[in-house]
Amino acid sequence: MTITVLVPNEEGRAALAEVDGVTAVRYEPGEPLEDHMREAQVLVPPFLAGPKVAEMFAELPRLRLVQLLSAGAENWIGLVPRGVALSTCRGAHGGATAEWVFATLLSIYRELEPFAANRARRVWDQHYTETLMDKRVLVVGAGDLGEQLRRRFAAFDAHTTLVGTRARDGVHGVEELPELLPEHEVTVLVVPLTSATRGMVDAKFLAAMPDGAVLVNAARGPVVRTGALLDELNAGRLRAALDVTDPEPLPEDHPLWSAPNLVLTPHVGGSVTGGQVRAWHVAAAEIGKFAAGLRPDNLVDGEY
Repeated sequence: MTITVLVPNEEGRAALAEVDGVTAVRYEPGEPLEDHMREAQVLVPPFLAGPKVAEMFAELPRLRLVQLLSAGAENWIGLVPRGVALSTCRGAHGGATAEWVFATLLSIYRELEPFAANRARRVWDQHYTETLMDKRVLVVGAGDLGEQLRRRFAAFDAHTTLVGTRARDGVHGVEELPELLPEHEVTVLVVPLTSATRGMVDAKFLAAMPDGAVLVNAARGPVVRTGALLDELNAGRLRAALDVTDPEPLPEDHPLWSAPNLVLTPHVGGSVTGGQVRAWHVAAAEIGKFAAGLRPDNLVDGEY
């Protein structure tokens, strides 16, 4: 039996060309489906597509799987029809996002932005800076990205503690955060956005971090309460690196634009050359398992 998979671009057709039992058919997002497309059992939305794509569900009576090209699934929870599975692209973007974490931490500790400002003013200010070496790093989120970070921090001679939803070998449980936060100079957020993580980084969470600590958000903006973080940044007690914000994108008059002690990027952690190739590699493997009657590895269960 061959299943039809709707893909949004030619990269998708190429990635699925060698997958047994699959016929990839390209569709144009936002345009009406042709009759032969309506028999599709699998739909792949464009990368970071909005909920408007969900309007297609009514035209796909045989739909059984929605395969995402992103690792996050929060925009799709509650939109996918009953009886239709949802699979993420976990494993495709972790390496690139880990690079962003290191880029921003090294920028903060080695003062790259202040040195760039000095260059613009032709000021030669030679002095000692901090270093990532020997820093104690708390990584909140123990999935693919958490493991990617732990491996890379070891290469920088930093010490990593992983925190997951439950304690297990090599991973602390989330209930231990109040005791762990004061012991780490860096806290990196790589959790999915769920009802449990929305707003988890509040004033109490931030107050538990030691003076001069760095908060790195590579997760989703609403995981952090923006007002509480702004209070700490403006007071000069904490520093931060944000690739995601709440709201997002930032309005032109938002105080985060001018907040001190902050490195800010516009949700580009996973946006790198080759990223879509890696995403389609994971998606093809997930769809191949589905076509073979097996359970895909990245199926969403509940909120994640």
